[in-house]
Amino acid sequence: MHFTETQLTNDSYGHFLNSTQVFSPDDEWIVYDTRNDDSGIGLTGSIEMVNTKTGEVKHLYRTHNQTVYGPGVGAATFSPADHTVLFIHGIRNASQNNPYGFTRRTGVAIHTTNPFEPVFMDARNIVPPFTPGALRGGTHAHSWSGDGKWISFTYNDYIMEQLAKMDSTVKDLRTIAVMMPQKVTVPGDSTMENNNGEYFSAVVAKVTENPKPGSDEIEKAFDEGWIGRKGYQRPDGSWQHRAIAFQGNVHDEKNEIIAEVFVADIPDNITRASAGSPLEGTDHSRPNPPQGVTQRRITYTQHGIQGPRHWLRTTSDGALILFMAKDSKGIIQVFGVSPNGGRISQITFNDFSILGPINISPDDAYVSYVADNSVYITHIKTHLSERLTPRSSDEDAPFGAVIWSNKGETLAFNRRVKQDGQKYIQLFLLKK
Repeated sequence: MHFTETQLTNDSYGHFLNSTQVFSPDDEWIVYDTRNDDSGIGLTGSIEMVNTKTGEVKHLYRTHNQTVYGPGVGAATFSPADHTVLFIHGIRNASQNNPYGFTRRTGVAIHTTNPFEPVFMDARNIVPPFTPGALRGGTHAHSWSGDGKWISFTYNDYIMEQLAKMDSTVKDLRTIAVMMPQKVTVPGDSTMENNNGEYFSAVVAKVTENPKPGSDEIEKAFDEGWIGRKGYQRPDGSWQHRAIAFQGNVHDEKNEIIAEVFVADIPDNITRASAGSPLEGTDHSRPNPPQGVTQRRITYTQHGIQGPRHWLRTTSDGALILFMAKDSKGIIQVFGVSPNGGRISQITFNDFSILGPINISPDDAYVSYVADNSVYITHIKTHLSERLTPRSSDEDAPFGAVIWSNKGETLAFNRRVKQDGQKYIQLFLLKK
């Protein structure tokens, strides 16, 4: 398969791509944040998009009173359904005493036809009594469902973080949550810590401070992906229409921590709480999954998921979840498993490890990634790998995720390019 590489951005600042969903629905635009370092969201004040044909840049959002402490923006994604961009936004009252952090961020949307007008998606309320549908901490790494109606994300709880400072038995454990369209209103406050939201949020993974060794209990849920465009088919032929695949940290028989694949099946209505388990949590307990959510462990491996940070990806029919682990030679490869469990299959058979996140082509034929200082794709069924860019030096190598356009004709990725004695993250395309 032949692709032609072009550099799309040139300005002397960063153009950092999220791990997925950066193309507009018509593939005309790519969204990014302007950080020049992976860890720099708290320092970054603007979201932009660039035209894939002309290179025209449009400014979408800029924070107010940006400092080294925040508020910060980043990790921007495009809705697959319309021209809405969603990104992390630090809490607006960021300061030296209350900087950008895991429990101090939220999801903000911008309609590209109405730039600089933020729409707060997930409601936040950190003052008791808490509000069902609102969370009490920080959301991030937002991903749109296949129909563009729901959003998933990882979550850290501010209330538990503060409680942990006084009680050593309590921890702020990262977990997975989702939101669906339904407005949530919270009590206002003068500090800007609370905000109303256009969506109703709920945690969908159950975590615990002390998982039993050898059990399916987890202490951390993270790096999730929606399963299929419309869910997945169960063994009995019925369909689960909303589900999330995520990584969960378990304790093995030796009490060592490894990550395994988990699935959370999600009901169409996430507003109902189970008896004695309030969605919003309490001042001494974390938020709870809604009634009808089921959590299942899918893989039981010896060493668990391994490799660079990556989000689980699935084929559009939901039949295959892709993740990374070491093969028998210690090389990081892509593997696949059904959301119903069963045999794990190896997808890539490279002589070198994969270096970053993975993405699946819209036709489900290929998985894309960076390896051996090049952009690679591997055919999922034949396992044949293709190097799409020449092998670069470490200094000039592609990095991060390689992201498919919606039509599958273009791949986007980042490189660092030297300009005026500095190196800036630029956006590159591979076009068929």
